[in-house]
Amino acid sequence: MKQIEFKKRRKHLMQRIGKGNIALIGSASTRARNRDVDYPFRQDSDFYYLTGFNEPNALAVFIPDREQGEYLLFCREFDEKKALWEGAHAGLEGATEHFEADDAFPIDDLNDILPGLLENKTKVFYPMGRDSELDHSLLEWINHIRSQSRTGVVAPGELVSLEHILHEMRLFKSAAELKLMRRAAEVSAAAHVAAMQKCKAGLYEYQIEAELLYHFAQNGLRAVAYPSIVAAGKNACTLHYTENADKLKSGDLLLIDAGAECDHYAADITRTFPISGRFSEPQKQLYQLVLDAQSAALEQIKPGTPWNQAHDASVEVLTKGLVELGLLKGKVKKLIKDEKYKQFYMHRIGHWLGMDVHDVGDYKISQEWRLLEQGMVLTVEPGLYIPVDCKTVDAKWRGIGIRIEDDVLVTAQGHEVLTSAVPKTVEDIEALMQVH
Repeated sequence: MKQIEFKKRRKHLMQRIGKGNIALIGSASTRARNRDVDYPFRQDSDFYYLTGFNEPNALAVFIPDREQGEYLLFCREFDEKKALWEGAHAGLEGATEHFEADDAFPIDDLNDILPGLLENKTKVFYPMGRDSELDHSLLEWINHIRSQSRTGVVAPGELVSLEHILHEMRLFKSAAELKLMRRAAEVSAAAHVAAMQKCKAGLYEYQIEAELLYHFAQNGLRAVAYPSIVAAGKNACTLHYTENADKLKSGDLLLIDAGAECDHYAADITRTFPISGRFSEPQKQLYQLVLDAQSAALEQIKPGTPWNQAHDASVEVLTKGLVELGLLKGKVKKLIKDEKYKQFYMHRIGHWLGMDVHDVGDYKISQEWRLLEQGMVLTVEPGLYIPVDCKTVDAKWRGIGIRIEDDVLVTAQGHEVLTSAVPKTVEDIEALMQVH
């Protein structure tokens, strides 16, 4: 992503912060995996959203209308030895030259410099409670300023959560962001298709997972948006199953929930299909019901529609279908009111999608479900999960887990399904699986 995009975001943020105030946000830290080995570094989404700076041990400072520069970056100084062992890093010169900070300072000098920047500011915006070290340091800096009150300096009088402003910004995707999300969706969709074609009885779940990861990496997306779920048979009834260790059996369904990440932007796709290439009649009936529920939910995705309306539409279709198939008994309205469907459909219809797979943004405003608006991206993912030990239903339904999930952009006219390249009708899935 070009620096002009990050610059626009910083400008917008500082307009929201207002003159006379200051905002701070820290980078992610490296985390030890085991002795002398760290987990792969992944930058904090909020920090990256504003800076594009992909290194640990950094702090960004934003001071609207500061004459000497509004955007300051504290980071590691360039170290030739570290560069030799670990690769290039920006250093102070790179922070200003390549990442367009107005000024850069050594992160080791933070305690000496930052208190002066906080002097005479009214409010401090920062991620409250998210970084205990920053919480502690900020209080120390403020107390230090207070101790100098006789010199005429004034400490900030109010600490404000930065997330309220920043996460509302992140909820609406720009053209540059959508380009990355489309790429993540395109590569992820192709990987799902390849996994369907690769699938056959006798393979292991982890081998299908390997197929997904191979296609992600072959197309330049080395990071997954979340641990892949490859759940065969009854494993699909565990919503966040990630063992991926069992053998695929003929006659079972396979549920795959997987997505790649493109420059910190996620895709999130789920498909469920028969390992043998053909749905059994009970599988087909439940699958078609979930697909109908998704279609009903997608019809509600358009500007001006309350967030919960898509979920309510899916609940109505699923509950009515479960009654018709005999898995629930009673009147549909009463069953919905009593939430009887939750024994088979226990999650909501979806979530915001962006830099985080479960992305930021409020779902309610003033206790009311917020209205969908152009530029929002969300998932639509109804499901049915019939536990293998569920004695209240006929044995033919037991152990079947089905979810169908797509990534959806709210447009001016309605919506666009970003992940439509993965087949999801019964006919199209069976046809695809006969090709290999």
